Amino acid sequence: MANPPDAERQLEEDAAQLQRLGYAQQLLRGMGGFSNFAVSFSIISILTGAVTLYGHGLRFGGPLVMGVGWPLVAVMTLAVAASLAQLASSFPTAGALYHWAAMLGGPRVGFFTAWLNTLGQFAITAGIDYGLAEFLSDMLVGSRERSTVMPLYAAILLSHAVLNHVGVRVVAWLNDFSAWYHVVGVAVLIGALAAFAPKQDAAFLLTRFSSETPLYAYGFLIGLLQAQWTFTGYDASAHVSEETRDPTRNAPWGIFLSVAVSAVVGYLLLGAVTLAIQDLPATAAAANPFLHVLAHSLGPALGGALVWVAIGAMWFCGLSSVTSNSRMLFAFARDNGLPASRWLARVSPRFKSPSVAVWVSVAAALLVALWSQAYAAMVALSTLALYASYALPIWVGFRTRRAGTWSHRGPWDLGRASSFINAVALGWCAVVMVLFVLPPNQLAGYTFAGALVLLGLYWGLVQRHTFTGPRVTLLRPPEPPATSAATSSPSSG
Repeated sequence: MANPPDAERQLEEDAAQLQRLGYAQQLLRGMGGFSNFAVSFSIISILTGAVTLYGHGLRFGGPLVMGVGWPLVAVMTLAVAASLAQLASSFPTAGALYHWAAMLGGPRVGFFTAWLNTLGQFAITAGIDYGLAEFLSDMLVGSRERSTVMPLYAAILLSHAVLNHVGVRVVAWLNDFSAWYHVVGVAVLIGALAAFAPKQDAAFLLTRFSSETPLYAYGFLIGLLQAQWTFTGYDASAHVSEETRDPTRNAPWGIFLSVAVSAVVGYLLLGAVTLAIQDLPATAAAANPFLHVLAHSLGPALGGALVWVAIGAMWFCGLSSVTSNSRMLFAFARDNGLPASRWLARVSPRFKSPSVAVWVSVAAALLVALWSQAYAAMVALSTLALYASYALPIWVGFRTRRAGTWSHRGPWDLGRASSFINAVALGWCAVVMVLFVLPPNQLAGYTFAGALVLLGLYWGLVQRHTFTGPRVTLLRPPEPPATSAATSSPSSG
């Protein structure tokens, strides 16, 4: 552990690095490497995405979605995560993807990246907390009537907003606790299923089943939404860069390891749950297939207790999501990219949190749930928007690196493998963009297309003339000496 002078020196270096990128240190920089990892690991939350969408994957593609679909998506997502980690190591700012895209591709690319990421984060917070509210409603009253779910949803959002507003240090501690909670919770769940549940042979994970479509290949691909939505939000490690010590190393490792660890632990969890299925058609037909499996394989008492473990993980996941979302809003607003930017860029002098951005994040998530009663539409929209925002900075980074504009990178670098890994990442993002606008996710597709049209009009009519993006860019030779140093320093890209 670093002694106080070393820690103080590191904080000074981090603040100076941020200054070279054009920003003053405003947020509380108190996260270490584990805390940074924990934010993304908590948002990925295998006890949220893999659980709340378990029925979706089972109905569309059956056990094969768990046995083959999960590792397929995990490997492809690792290429995306590695590409983003390389960028995070060079540009450690709260703006993250928005800053990377704008610095390497100009204000227009940065503008669309920021808005797509913001839209995706609104939708992912909605998906996480609404899914939690549905599980709570199942456990408390035995139904998912919207009249019961919505008040629970609003109360969950309120708890996340209050903590993110007043408890920056508490939220950081809770994120650390959340990472261990997820690992221990999954271990307990897998252990209980291994010890007490009747089990199918391992070959059951290769079973094809679809109660939603006669064309199995189509159903399998649509069922991949379960895994792909789970593997979202890991850019959070980059969004909290300005609150992380030594972010050029800790933020990229937080991105990459959160995906890698979730992939392994999630596969073990899904395998254990799926092998405990005794009646596949009956399980797929249940209102909540995950709850059905636990209750029928472990009994109502033990199965119900383990569902409460998952519910706790979902709450932690939503808390981290609001943290990430508010940092994106804050960073975009301080560059005047949003309506009411002056307010959204405010930092609470007492709590050192972007307080207005926190409350706008949860209000927008509430509106997303009012927009759609279909849970799958929320998660499909968040997946579409987030992966579009991931693809843009990867693409401009790929292009500027080959052109030599972005020549000096951070300590976390892909080296000669960069072009290949970036190409795989971009190809997978394109697949995601096609898959999750197909039926039954048309509403997400229409909303996403409408959002692109509105953003295009907003850019062309308003922001094109006023928005200049981050204060440092690699696309034009900067005049001030401090900016020149930033673009030639290995720590700034």
